[in-house]
Amino acid sequence: MTFNQTCLFGQIDDLHDLALIERPVRRSLTTAEEIEKLTVDEGLNDIERAVYLLSSGQDVQRASVVVNLPNLVRQNPAETFRRVVPKVREVLHVAGVEMQLAAAASFLTILQDELILIQTHTHSILQIILLNLYHRDAAVVSTAWLETLLSAIDVLPKETIRQEILNPLVPKAQLSQSLQSRLASCRVLGKVAGKFESHIVKKDVLPLVRSLCQDVEYEVRSCMCRQLEYIAKGIGAEHTKGVILPELVELARDEGSSVRLAAFDTIVNLLEMFDNDDRTCIVFPLVKTFCEKCFKADEAVLASLTFQYGKLCHGLSGSFTEDQHVWFLEFYKKLCVLGLQHENGHSETYPLELERKYESVRKNCAYNFPAMILFAEPKNFLSELYPTFSSLCHDPEISVRRTTANGFHEVVKLLGSSVHLIQKELIALLQDDSLEVLDALMDNLLEILELVTSKGEGAGSESKQVNVPDLIPALNAAEQKAATSLKWRIHEKLLQKYSCLPRVISSDQIYFRFLQRMFTIITTNNVLPVQRQSARTLCVFLRYNRKQEQRQEVINKLVDQLGQGRSYWNRLRFLDICEIVIELFSKSYFCKYFLVPALELVNDPVANVRFKLCNMLPKLKSAIKLPTDKHLLQQLEFCVRKLLCREKDKDVMAIVRKTVLELDKMDITEPYQKRHEKDLLDQKKEKEENLLLEMEQLEKQQTEGKSSSEKLGERKRKEVKKSKLSRSRSLSCNPSPPKLSAAEKSLKSTSSSSPVTTKSSLQHINDDLLRSHHFSVASTSTAPSASVPVLIRSNTTGNGSNGNKDTRKINISKRSNP
Repeated sequence: MTFNQTCLFGQIDDLHDLALIERPVRRSLTTAEEIEKLTVDEGLNDIERAVYLLSSGQDVQRASVVVNLPNLVRQNPAETFRRVVPKVREVLHVAGVEMQLAAAASFLTILQDELILIQTHTHSILQIILLNLYHRDAAVVSTAWLETLLSAIDVLPKETIRQEILNPLVPKAQLSQSLQSRLASCRVLGKVAGKFESHIVKKDVLPLVRSLCQDVEYEVRSCMCRQLEYIAKGIGAEHTKGVILPELVELARDEGSSVRLAAFDTIVNLLEMFDNDDRTCIVFPLVKTFCEKCFKADEAVLASLTFQYGKLCHGLSGSFTEDQHVWFLEFYKKLCVLGLQHENGHSETYPLELERKYESVRKNCAYNFPAMILFAEPKNFLSELYPTFSSLCHDPEISVRRTTANGFHEVVKLLGSSVHLIQKELIALLQDDSLEVLDALMDNLLEILELVTSKGEGAGSESKQVNVPDLIPALNAAEQKAATSLKWRIHEKLLQKYSCLPRVISSDQIYFRFLQRMFTIITTNNVLPVQRQSARTLCVFLRYNRKQEQRQEVINKLVDQLGQGRSYWNRLRFLDICEIVIELFSKSYFCKYFLVPALELVNDPVANVRFKLCNMLPKLKSAIKLPTDKHLLQQLEFCVRKLLCREKDKDVMAIVRKTVLELDKMDITEPYQKRHEKDLLDQKKEKEENLLLEMEQLEKQQTEGKSSSEKLGERKRKEVKKSKLSRSRSLSCNPSPPKLSAAEKSLKSTSSSSPVTTKSSLQHINDDLLRSHHFSVASTSTAPSASVPVLIRSNTTGNGSNGNKDTRKINISKRSNP
């Protein structure tokens, strides 16, 4: 038998086995017998039905009664606690995990909603909770009942807690009890400590706390150690020094690593309760020893230590001596490169598990970096922390670089005027190979770019000339990387964040480096959310463009290649752009450039385009201002009549009829106040668009004035050169030149200074007009949420090879109008 025959017979045998295990399909989901078992007499009231189901019902019926228990207590609390709750207590003895969890949630709801009116009912519920607190399923059921008890302590009165919880807890915390019982006692002691006065805590709670801190099981010692924070807050700072601190010192030297880590975390959380002497003489040596021990032999604990390191240094910084300060800073630097280099400087290969631990350490160091800047002081960043920060930004592990990118905006804010020092690291993160890093950086991109571009010249203009131009290629590369990946949501998010670019770079840079890219994405990308976000970002760029010629070119391109494009997909995107323009620009702007091309799509051969246009007709009508745009309203009504008469597609026809009714009701249904607010917002947008036009005209006048003054100066220099030449030729005949009169001297000085006077006066007029517009726009603002402070960069004055422009900041919500 050949190999192929063997495979064939094997497959036949498998099919034969499947046929043997085939069973007849059950036609009915529920038999008559099962229906009879689930049937309950309709004459029973809610209490009687609950008792019956708990006594003889199925598990699913019992569970439904337990879930509905809070409603029964609301309706009839006396009968519920007399008849139903005892039955629930009996059922829980043999109940499964799901019913136990449902009962824990129901009793917690009853306690938190204060549905109990008398003390005996509270006693009944607490007895059930304490009875199930030590359930055999410690991982799930017991934990659920413990959380129920801890939450109930928050709403119970002190006397009830003392009698019903604290007193029964004393025997359960003894060494003779089970591990599960002692662990639960630790959690409860930490919770009740905040409910009583300090003298009660010292008398009733502290003896149990000391006993549990000395327990033979390390799990109990660790659990109790983590509760010392709450107990310390319950007894106050004075008693904490004498009672809690000695226990923490002993636990910090425990043989169990989890106990030492719990002691370290508790000490960090209680730093504010210790005085300077305790911090310097007790806490620092203790923490230092703990750090050194973890660094040498306990990498697992070291990862948890580094998570609290920034908080530790910040809390102790006021009590450190110079040497102590240096030690903690140098230890942090070691942690930031842990696992990257061997002691001799050469790279070393570590086991995978150890590499993961080292990665966690460096990740936590990146998380704590802003706190370490405060610890070292921002003025010392370059000498103390810059190499460390650069290492974190170039770390080989993605998680470390992602964490660094997440906190980059905090670092930028802390550095202030020294932010130019980390511009190279910003470029490196923007060009990172991982999209996760880029995604993390995008969350606070606007804040980062604003601070980097406004304060980047801290070391002089040369620094900005070198580094800031690298920003634009890096932003372009980041978008290209996101576009070529399969993670379109990151691409969409990046495009949404790029809408902030008009606030940080000039409109010329946006026009030549970004705007065409947005148009390409609209026409070529296959993901609809990405296309729409690109369209919105393009409209924002158009809104803030400073040159009429460029704005007109973009609008023409949108109308020609999208609104009148060959692909119906592009025509649909043009309608999306129309909706965005209505939102961002004034009504007059939209009507002037976009309304007529949109209405022309009523003749589109594709029904989907006509359908979308019909849906937009109410928005188009709302953009028309009467009586000035009466002719546009007539065109819109003509389009509606054309659709009613000629439309053959049933879906389009249905939406047309629905839209006609909406158009008729528009002026009637909208409240006057809402319409008035919209009018005020539209007036504000139109003023801002006019302001852009006036600023452009002023810049042109300034440019023309500058060129005319340069021509006048050139002419004057030529005249002076000619006069000198003629004077030198006449020296042989006239040895001594004639002296100028006082009037001639005055006339000469006036004529020589005229170019400067013309330029300065023109600049003075320009600045005054801009200032008046700025305050008029700010004072007439009626929608603060829509207002966006925009950094407008002038395009008339150069600043070296990088093309940086003179900046003026104007508070405006939107900008438009070519």
